[in-house]
Amino acid sequence: MEHQNTLAELLAIMVKLRDPDTGCPWDIKQDFKSIVPHTLEEAYEVADCIEKGDFSELQNELGDLLFQVIFYAQLANEQGLFDFNDVVAGLNSKLVRRHPHVFSEQQALTDQQLSEQYQAIKAQERAAKVVPHTSSLWQDIPANLPSLSKAKKIQQRVAGLGFDWPSYHGALDKVAEEVDEVKEALAVDPHSAHSAEEVGDLLFATVNVARHIKRDPEQLLRAANDKFSVRFEKVQAYLAERGQSLDTATLEQMDAAWEAIKKPV
Repeated sequence: MEHQNTLAELLAIMVKLRDPDTGCPWDIKQDFKSIVPHTLEEAYEVADCIEKGDFSELQNELGDLLFQVIFYAQLANEQGLFDFNDVVAGLNSKLVRRHPHVFSEQQALTDQQLSEQYQAIKAQERAAKVVPHTSSLWQDIPANLPSLSKAKKIQQRVAGLGFDWPSYHGALDKVAEEVDEVKEALAVDPHSAHSAEEVGDLLFATVNVARHIKRDPEQLLRAANDKFSVRFEKVQAYLAERGQSLDTATLEQMDAAWEAIKKPV
């Protein structure tokens, strides 16, 4: 009951913030589109906390992300579209529908069987809401999804239809093939549209390898970004200890510093 009261209090706070007469001017002027950048930012901050292992801050960030959902629900309620209870009821129904092995059949499934079941259920859901004159294959994949995540979604979709490598070996061979095609294109004209297209194909193929080893490409690239950033900061410190700076050091000196900091202590 206490938790229900805190949720009711949160919903009441949201109503108060949006009150045209006594609410917050910033909250009052927001609409669905204006909140989207904040939603994306909050989602990434949650991911950042988890990846850093900063669980003391995770509670706070999850609250900020929940507030985004509450905000959208309030806007929808004001327009007579739906309210927060409708959101929760829809989620409850979806979770039960997508987990028949838990809520109805009560059976243990392998990871492969779970994946096949999930893809089959998703296909049924897509078929039930097909928009005329659009492809039912992609219509529920957000157009603005980050490209690495979208590539993974597309690959998962066709894999569910049986169009997939049996293991990561085939996906890795495809990366090698794409590397050769990039080399050929660059040799002709590195600035051509064809070269750009081949680099894009290489990125897409690399995502497929990540998917086959059950890793999220967005997380992998974020980790690689962080790894590079930390190492380059060490390059800066290494040069500074020797009376040099990034502004004045030559490429050879930076390369030497890079190799030095990579060596195990």
